[in-house]
Amino acid sequence: MRLNLKEILKPGARAAVVGLGRSGVSAVDFLQGLGVTVLVSEGGRREELDKDLVRRLEEKGVALETGGHTSEFLSQAKLILASPGVPLDLPPLAAVRAKGIPVLGELALAPEYLKPPVAAVTGTNGKSTVTTLIGHFLAGDRQVFLGGNIGTPLTDYLAGHQDRAVAVLEVSSFQLDSAGEFRPQVGALINISPDHLDRYPSYRAYAASKMSLFKNQGREDTAIINGDDPVIASWLEEETGSPEGWPFAGRLWRYHSCGRRDGAAWLSGTRVVFAGLGENGEEEYELAGTTLAQAPNSENAMVAIMAARALACPPEVIRQGLRSFQPLPHRLTLVAEVDGVAYYDDSKATNVGAVYSALAGMHRPVVLIAGGRGKGGGYESLIPLIKEKVRAAILIGEEKEALAEAFAGLTRTIMAGDLPEAVRLAKGAASKGDAVLLSPACASFDMFKSYSHRGEVFSEEVRRLKEEEGP
Repeated sequence: MRLNLKEILKPGARAAVVGLGRSGVSAVDFLQGLGVTVLVSEGGRREELDKDLVRRLEEKGVALETGGHTSEFLSQAKLILASPGVPLDLPPLAAVRAKGIPVLGELALAPEYLKPPVAAVTGTNGKSTVTTLIGHFLAGDRQVFLGGNIGTPLTDYLAGHQDRAVAVLEVSSFQLDSAGEFRPQVGALINISPDHLDRYPSYRAYAASKMSLFKNQGREDTAIINGDDPVIASWLEEETGSPEGWPFAGRLWRYHSCGRRDGAAWLSGTRVVFAGLGENGEEEYELAGTTLAQAPNSENAMVAIMAARALACPPEVIRQGLRSFQPLPHRLTLVAEVDGVAYYDDSKATNVGAVYSALAGMHRPVVLIAGGRGKGGGYESLIPLIKEKVRAAILIGEEKEALAEAFAGLTRTIMAGDLPEAVRLAKGAASKGDAVLLSPACASFDMFKSYSHRGEVFSEEVRRLKEEEGP
């Protein structure tokens, strides 16, 4: 039965927010704007929290539980809004669900509180680039809200003036797990590869979370999926009996980058060919001369073009957007060329699938810098590309021994104590015409604050090499 959120969240009702990160703080502001009495449960200790934030919450009459979550505290609420980083199987959340109290995330608010149509993008890798690119295209002819898992929480927009023509959202599997009746008018699933397996009971459960993006779509909505992704095909075969089957109501657009031309879009050299709107014939979009001509960005561009066309963005506006788009930082970003060696920052590649995509798109021999905090998956899928393309692997962090074992016999492995040392060792291992690629396949938190911090340290060290190179 569909929840009537406006009835549950009427003025004077109690609602609880679990988690006090950026999305949690935003949810508090949204709920208070509805006139709801807000409780907050935060896992961190009170002394670890920002003092100004705590004071602001208390001044607004927010009841605050810190140092963990309890069902007794949460049971005071009629509805729980959980932040994406909070596992939904925590015992206190299971206990309140058993009492009939809904536990939802910000996406579940969209059906009743979000006015403009939604384009939503998910996938293990590339979703930030695709989301940003869709927003970039659409901004050429309308006002756009860009947010969700990237940048601005959706509740920031819900709490303000909804004056945009469309909302473009990056959505994670964690957000989809608590998305309720969330229904994107355009949904795109880019790929599924092992990630967050510490959070899900199985790889299939993770895949099912991603596929749930489409479960509430209607016939007039559009679902965009990667027709070459084996995990998507396997999930569909289990669900429908055929990898070509489709268990959801929305119209399906498949895309291909491996030479097939039987989908709604495909790559032909450096051109994206789009045929999804069959009555208009085929449309072509040239990527040569743009920052998107090389894989995996060529595939990212294809998805964004399809989503923008599903939302009636004119082809010429899209073509102008392709020419003007600049990639996001730490995603296969060329930092510098030093002594004939190109140095790429792909620090955002925190899982094996992202590293696979980066190596597949490389046209030079590679010295790979990898390692960090492992995420529970294996490295078997990288074996062909390590053999084919990687001259040497410089390994760092907690996972370096496991990576050395996985790459044994495939390429030369060299251990480094930290990232600056790894850059220096990579310089020594590389030859003119090679690429040094920071693509870690691991989380950053053993050595850095974030993947962006890791990328900044790498880039700074490369700039030092460039300065040493001289004029």
